[in-house]
Amino acid sequence: MKYISTRGKTAPTSFRECLTQGLAPDGGLFIPEIFPCFDVSIDAMTGGTLAEFATTLLTPFVASSEPDDQLSKSLSQICARAFNFPTPLVFPENSKNVTHGNLAILELFHGPTAAFKDIGARFLAECLSHITKSATIIVATSGDTGGAVSAAFSQTPGTKVIVLYPKGKISPRQEKQLTCWGETVRAFAVNGSFDDCQRIVKEALSEKLLNSLHHFVSANSISVGRLLPQMSYHAFACLEYKRRIGKNPTLIIPTGNLGNAVAALWAKRAGFPIANVILATNANRTIPEYFKSGQYQPGQTITTLANAMDVSAPSNFERLVALYPDPSELHRDVASISISDQEISDTIRRGPINYGQIFCPHTATAVVAYEKLKIENAILVATAHPAKFETIVEPLIGRAIPVPPALAELFARPSLSISIDATLNALTDHL
Repeated sequence: MKYISTRGKTAPTSFRECLTQGLAPDGGLFIPEIFPCFDVSIDAMTGGTLAEFATTLLTPFVASSEPDDQLSKSLSQICARAFNFPTPLVFPENSKNVTHGNLAILELFHGPTAAFKDIGARFLAECLSHITKSATIIVATSGDTGGAVSAAFSQTPGTKVIVLYPKGKISPRQEKQLTCWGETVRAFAVNGSFDDCQRIVKEALSEKLLNSLHHFVSANSISVGRLLPQMSYHAFACLEYKRRIGKNPTLIIPTGNLGNAVAALWAKRAGFPIANVILATNANRTIPEYFKSGQYQPGQTITTLANAMDVSAPSNFERLVALYPDPSELHRDVASISISDQEISDTIRRGPINYGQIFCPHTATAVVAYEKLKIENAILVATAHPAKFETIVEPLIGRAIPVPPALAELFARPSLSISIDATLNALTDHL
């Protein structure tokens, strides 16, 4: 498998090179040159574990022509370590609001930092441990990515981690997960938005002298090492859904930087039984407006209850339009809807009654999309544990949320972060 740039000005590149480069030399994002089309046998492909399935799915994407390709040889071991916690597909039994039929919820929050990004971060960390002994992982986060990356790389020898997050714009518990790792992870609170953090990361990756000094590697969803493993749980869940229900489900995905959604669409392109993908955004309406007008016009980032989705200029938009150069095909497979804070709050409040579920603010956007669009045969993608957002969720449901043990252990640690202006120079002054 070779990878090309979304901007078309980079020679085809191996998976290994994509991981160490992050951005393509022309400033674009790496995408598969071709998509293998799997001959999907549902019974055969759902008979094992997610780790075993991911090994089968990812083999052609990781394979190299190099005779001593350690990544390909170690893929089974990498997947076993990355996918070592449950990702259950839950069919609510006591729902009073499942009026559109066959609703399922894909719970992706059972990892060490209780967010879906644990899977991609752990896979990336395992891959990089096989190909480099010294690197500085640099990541921008709107809430959950930084914690997942910090946890995944904190025990990787020879690796340092730099996390940039928008100061005052993530939940206290999210911030704790970024700042509790001591000298292994350096957390920087940026006086700006997530888009500012993302811009600084891209500038750092593009600065050749700085890269020669620090050996930066991206851990954001601009890295194919994050998106490829996310294909696996979407494909696996949809196979399981079709095995049980007999229909291809529509995936409803809370959407910020578009990485998780693009991963689902890659799985669809590879032949897995995904009917459509709905992009549920918060009040940051760049993507819904693009679907409405055909114009991509990022504005100022708006702070919302679903803070991990507070993105106005999603990096993976380039991958979306590269996958769908024909707008009519995009509209056939994908739709987008914006959800307000009031709708998020109302959905969280009635979640335990109507669905028997406690939703985080991000998952709540998918629930609203399901209800408003009246989707038949849907999988809602639950992206984070509600205990990470206790200041929002607990007042709405009127009770405390039990904290998963892994989170409780992190919350007990001391915190350390550095406040900086939203410029690359401000960051480099501290490196």
